[in-house]
Amino acid sequence: MAASTARLAARRLLLPWTGGLARSGVPGGRCLHIGTGRFRATKAATKVVLNVPETKVSPLENGLQVASEDSGLPTCTVGLWIDAGSRYENEKNNGTAHFLEHMAFKASLLYFLFQGTKKRSQLDLELEIENMGAHLNAYTSREQTVYYAKAFSKDLPRAVEILADIIQNSTLGEAEIERERGVILREMQEVETNLQEVVFDYLHATAYQNTALGRTILGPTENIKSINRNDLVEYITTHYKGPRIVLAAAGGVSHDELLDLAKSHFGSLPSAPEGGLPALPPCSFTGSEIRIRDDKMPLAHIAVSVEAAGWCHPDTIPLIVANTLIGNWDRSLGSGVTLSSKLAQIACHGNLCHSFQSFNTCYTDTGLWGLYMVCEPSTIQDMVQSVQREWIRLCTSVSESEVARAKNLLKTNMLLQLDGSTPICEDIGRQMLCYKRRIPIPELEARIEAIDTQTLRDVCTKYIYDKRPAVAAIGPIEQLPEYNRICSGMSWPQA
Repeated sequence: MAASTARLAARRLLLPWTGGLARSGVPGGRCLHIGTGRFRATKAATKVVLNVPETKVSPLENGLQVASEDSGLPTCTVGLWIDAGSRYENEKNNGTAHFLEHMAFKASLLYFLFQGTKKRSQLDLELEIENMGAHLNAYTSREQTVYYAKAFSKDLPRAVEILADIIQNSTLGEAEIERERGVILREMQEVETNLQEVVFDYLHATAYQNTALGRTILGPTENIKSINRNDLVEYITTHYKGPRIVLAAAGGVSHDELLDLAKSHFGSLPSAPEGGLPALPPCSFTGSEIRIRDDKMPLAHIAVSVEAAGWCHPDTIPLIVANTLIGNWDRSLGSGVTLSSKLAQIACHGNLCHSFQSFNTCYTDTGLWGLYMVCEPSTIQDMVQSVQREWIRLCTSVSESEVARAKNLLKTNMLLQLDGSTPICEDIGRQMLCYKRRIPIPELEARIEAIDTQTLRDVCTKYIYDKRPAVAAIGPIEQLPEYNRICSGMSWPQA
């Protein structure tokens, strides 16, 4: 997978239940109901949610978890979710997780090139995948590495066997390593042209200074040039342990069959050593900024964020509701007073930006909650002040109707994003790593519905009010307020 696409996909997994209807062409994602039809629709939706197939979970003796949802489809998605990403690296081997994923296989725009294994040559593996009509892919994020396959349900045994062969028997030959080294260096140049990716890398670098989360997923150029076979083997030996891995599947899959396949192909994976698995490196948030001024660029790209909560923290869902309330907007949406997001109304009427996107990126024990914006040089100051005024309003005077709308939109997006075996499989794998279980949809809906206006205000006050944010900005940013002034804007509305 191209680096920029892979990393955007990885970050989408860390932005649960956001976006969605904001891009549907329906202002604010709202629907019109006439007569009693809305009540019939509500009853039907409730019935569908309550009849979602059960997610079955079974552990192997080595700690590997097997989780599946059988919806009876003729196709399925099966994959390995591994609790091993760039956060588990150090300065010397940063980039190893992504390099290793590339060594398994990589995707170009038109075709796949698979590395050979001890059982299969590169050509044999490519022909086998093509003959099955299957699709294999992989991506690396800061905390997870994922390998997955989409295939016909009848080919589930072959798909699982191929995934097992790829992660356990890849040859990691010197020639292949050198070839991938060149590919990754070229992809790093490609990523540098994606300004949103660059801004988010800078945002992590300043927010998590001198910690593992501050490093990039691809790693620095000097590391890519020096990573060798021993580094890759050591990373596999250290992190590819049974307790760190989830074999997840969705679509037309039998859990008993999947469990038997897991025992056959992954039962020999090592379990946790006597001393236990390596501890998660602590990462502390630092309010700070990075500015890269380039007046030759036509637009400024800016991200402003506060520290948020980790996956399992009780404040996470209120923060996601607040994130949904802020919303997303770009000029292609048009509209005006009909926009549900007040910030979108302000940005649209005042012509303050080309686009903005709220985000809530969760990690195990921390997170980033904020907004990314693309502005013309002359509107930067007004846009930043408008964003901060809106954040303070969340802490002080957000209305009950706004909170209710955000909760409904969040629940809708949550269901819309589970359309198909692949997103369901991703949801299972991610939740199994983050929560050690898959939270049922009715439970998630109940937890969202339990959030009232006062709860939202209290949580936003806890994380936003009078906090020092992390700021990353690139482009013609002369009009970006000084950092101390941005900090003062986190305490009261600016005049």
